[in-house]
Amino acid sequence: MMAHGPYAEFALLLLISAVAGAIAVRLRQPVLIAYIVVGILVGPAVFGIVKAHDQIALLSEIGVTVLLFVVGLKLDLHHIRHIGPVALATGLGQLAFTIVFGFVLILLMGKDVMEAIYVAVALTFSSTIIVVKLLSDKRELDSLHGRIAVGFLIVQDVAVVLAMMAMSALRGAGDAAMVEVAGSLLLRLAGAAVLMFVLMRFVLPRLVEAMARSQELLLIFAIAWGTGLAALGEWAGFSKEAGAFMAGFSLASTAYREAMNARLTGIRDFMLLFFFVDLGAELDFSTLGEEVWPAVVLSLFVLIGNPLIVMAIMGYMGYRKRTGFLAGLTVAQISEFSIVFVAMGITLGHVGVEALGLTTLVGLVTIMISTYMILFSHTLYEKLAPWLGLFERKRPFRELAVERQGRPAGDPDIIVFGMGRYGSRLMRQLRQAGIEVLGVDFDPETVRELRKLRQPVRYGDGEDPSFLESLPLQHARWVITTFPQWESNRAFLSALKEAGFRGRIAGVVRDEIHGKALDEAGVARVLNPFNDAADYAARTFAAEIAFEEAHRTDAPPESATPGGLARDAAPDVAAKPLQP
Repeated sequence: MMAHGPYAEFALLLLISAVAGAIAVRLRQPVLIAYIVVGILVGPAVFGIVKAHDQIALLSEIGVTVLLFVVGLKLDLHHIRHIGPVALATGLGQLAFTIVFGFVLILLMGKDVMEAIYVAVALTFSSTIIVVKLLSDKRELDSLHGRIAVGFLIVQDVAVVLAMMAMSALRGAGDAAMVEVAGSLLLRLAGAAVLMFVLMRFVLPRLVEAMARSQELLLIFAIAWGTGLAALGEWAGFSKEAGAFMAGFSLASTAYREAMNARLTGIRDFMLLFFFVDLGAELDFSTLGEEVWPAVVLSLFVLIGNPLIVMAIMGYMGYRKRTGFLAGLTVAQISEFSIVFVAMGITLGHVGVEALGLTTLVGLVTIMISTYMILFSHTLYEKLAPWLGLFERKRPFRELAVERQGRPAGDPDIIVFGMGRYGSRLMRQLRQAGIEVLGVDFDPETVRELRKLRQPVRYGDGEDPSFLESLPLQHARWVITTFPQWESNRAFLSALKEAGFRGRIAGVVRDEIHGKALDEAGVARVLNPFNDAADYAARTFAAEIAFEEAHRTDAPPESATPGGLARDAAPDVAAKPLQP
């Protein structure tokens, strides 16, 4: 099979990865661990099946680029301003604690200063992807501890990019003074900030709007923009990773970021397969044996130390021990960013492969164990609760204030999918009645026009489960679909179920067959605009004629017209005009 070249090798690699991933899912393990194991097995250390290392390495770099782009895409300025003091304090506190104590611990193990810096920084980053996936599967992403965890994970994501920029600035700085390095970094950061401001203010909004006329074109543009700025970032002396992050961040404030993020999720997961396979294939087992005990010590440090510092900070800030414990467990592992960060250090010549081997071992151990810790977090809390009183104030004032707030303001009661003539009018009429409504449509022209009218509407594909997860479905009482085809509605209903929506669903149809299909699919209410309009018109005319018959001999003829007494006498059949 190897004689058939790289294509056959790729086919075999994907087949092996699929089987290994299925086994990992069955064992409730992150698939990235399975991919690393696959890389070890197919690499030169074991069977040596795959020889196309250059091609895999290129796909690996693209995977990391897409990963950092997606992270930047989620960090819009509005969200950063509202992360909140607890997320910022917890994130920065955990970073400082882990870096300082980790650095000292690694130095005591006999490592040199540069390796200690890299590994200590790598230990601070938790896996946003794994944590969000686990919390989403448990339906805890919108819980109090889930929202706080996502907040300080965002702080970590920003920190890892800043760390990459800082370490990239040290490239080739051997004899240069640190002042010169710092000055050069600040100058380049200032230049990058000015460029981003100009692009985000004057160029990107119109460019993205033009690309969004086709969802396929929007996807191609997103990947092109990410890889383009990644290459520019490397040329400017930062790194591809930093450039990719800034590319995503530059698009995060546009109306189309949820749609781009949803489309890129599958591509990100697929391309990262090659990063982890390449990582496993590059592991040098001759050096790993010496790193086992340091990896065990550092794994315990991450599994125990990181949650403790999060619990201490949250307890001090006025949260209950339960909330602090559940949020703290989410930082009990290191991230794929940690491995990317140390791998970048090898590329820059700052550290050797031993540092990567140590970080990878710690990643494997902590990811496996913390997965079970998060999955069984409530059981663990029940057993450990008697010893956690140290991490709670007598009066957890901040959590009590959160409980008094109740349902978040502005969350929609109804989400309407499809902003055609029926859907947009329905949304406006509901809003006039004082009901919170959110509209969704995949036509950028429609979205732009409705936003000009100050209507709350988002751009995206309702058939995409990844996009639906970005919507505030948890508090919505109703979801209304105006999609005209049954095939679209079938995919939409499946995506809603996958996203965990538990409210009621209404469907707008044009014919009886479509209505029957929706009814059989469990839709709570089926609306047929044509039948409803005909029924309403029939009732209106019947009322008018009945009124005329009743007043034919009693009243002047002009008072029996539709514009006269009949309209005043029968207000129940008159339509309320739509307000502009």
